[in-house]
Amino acid sequence: MELIGLIFNNIFFGPLVNLMVLIFKLLELAHIPGALGFSLIILTVLIRAIIWPFTGAQVKSAQKMASLKPHLDELKERHKGDKVALQQAQMALYKEHGVNPAAGCLPTLIQFPVIIALYQVITTLFINSGNHGLDRMNALLYHPWLHLQNLPDTHFFGVNLASKPSEFASVGVFVLLIPFITAALTFVQSKMMAPIKPLKIRKDDTPTEVKEKEGMEDAMASMQSQMSYFMPLMIGYFAFTFPIGLAIYWNTFTIMGIIQQHRISGWGGMTDLIGKIWKTN
Repeated sequence: MELIGLIFNNIFFGPLVNLMVLIFKLLELAHIPGALGFSLIILTVLIRAIIWPFTGAQVKSAQKMASLKPHLDELKERHKGDKVALQQAQMALYKEHGVNPAAGCLPTLIQFPVIIALYQVITTLFINSGNHGLDRMNALLYHPWLHLQNLPDTHFFGVNLASKPSEFASVGVFVLLIPFITAALTFVQSKMMAPIKPLKIRKDDTPTEVKEKEGMEDAMASMQSQMSYFMPLMIGYFAFTFPIGLAIYWNTFTIMGIIQQHRISGWGGMTDLIGKIWKTN
């Protein structure tokens, strides 16, 4: 475990700490107010830009897999009871359409340590305050010029990024907007990523098979609907209880994810909802 922690600190956490402090120092030299908040946003954008090709590959892979679902359903019906023939037919289908079923996993594995490291950088600044957090950061900095004498000022546009929306009684009621915005952005992204593909009903399907497919479609729709509401509520609660700085990181990351998702596959599962909103207006 110590070796894993050492590798993680040297490859992910340490470089991100140095990059964020470098951005912060440059913004301070330029006398830009709210340097810490802007450095957090810039760092998040840079990280998202670095993993952009990997997340793009993940979205495209998921899109291809969704488009092949009717064909996969046909193969399952054609090779009922013969798992070997089914696997061979599936592999042939994937090869024909240039799809790698494991392609969607690799981008996630690459993103995961980067996101954890970025999260730790932020918690070091906003949660682990005091000399412990400062000493930990300075120990990871590569050059004496980057060393911090004090923890950076956490105020950004009049808001203390180290404060929490749950402390709205002392901070201000307006900070309650932050968890709502965070939940809304998460909802949009999760809805876009979960388009519902109806199961293909064949002409020779028996009434029982048609009923089973309709039941499966209803179950899939229900599960996707539950997840598209559960995740935003959970993330919104985290934004309510964690420092505001974490919400800025998450919202910046999510906005870029929405932009990328839209560039690749449009509004996805949000299409119907956006259509209804336009009709209402």
